[in-house]
Amino acid sequence: MSKRIVCLRHGQTLWNVEQRFQGHSDIQLNEQGIAQAARAASLLAALRPTHIVSSDLQRANDTALALGRLTGLDVAVDKDFRERGGGQWEGLTRAEIAERWPQEYVAWEAPDGEPVTEVAARVAAAMRRWAAKLDDDGLLVVASHGAALRLGICELLGLPQETWSAIGGLSNCSWSVLEQGRRGWRLLEHNAGTLPEPISGDDSPDAEGRQ
Repeated sequence: MSKRIVCLRHGQTLWNVEQRFQGHSDIQLNEQGIAQAARAASLLAALRPTHIVSSDLQRANDTALALGRLTGLDVAVDKDFRERGGGQWEGLTRAEIAERWPQEYVAWEAPDGEPVTEVAARVAAAMRRWAAKLDDDGLLVVASHGAALRLGICELLGLPQETWSAIGGLSNCSWSVLEQGRRGWRLLEHNAGTLPEPISGDDSPDAEGRQ
């Protein structure tokens, strides 16, 4: 009997479709995203989660609420599960970013944006904090964002930063499953819940498989 965390990325938004950097911008789910959240909820409810927590941004919170309605669980909100802040890039498309900031685009470091190490640290710390509330066989669902979850997972697993790109991105309303063992956390599943498809979000081009 082990504690588990399901890391659930939010459903699709219009800005995902337009390949705009969302970051801390509070963008709502589109019609497709609402349907994705309902489908994910129907699958994850079968795992019998004991706690649900989400980012304070509505695209993640609405995704979590779909699961809360099926399970009867309240959805807690923690702003430490927010997406990586995009600074001057928020609201811009990838093409616009690449044209205006070619060097920063390659490094995927937005002017005035949030460094990856800070995102990884805050998300992993929040995961540990919420996991501490679980019983030994508890299951926590964290509804958050693509880059935030991937970076948090890497930090929680104790991976060296130079290897973080080996963990790929998450599709909309797909999830990863972490389990706490005697020697720390381990990754059981990654980007589950969907057939392979292009990933669009705020994560780095390397993580999303873009050239």
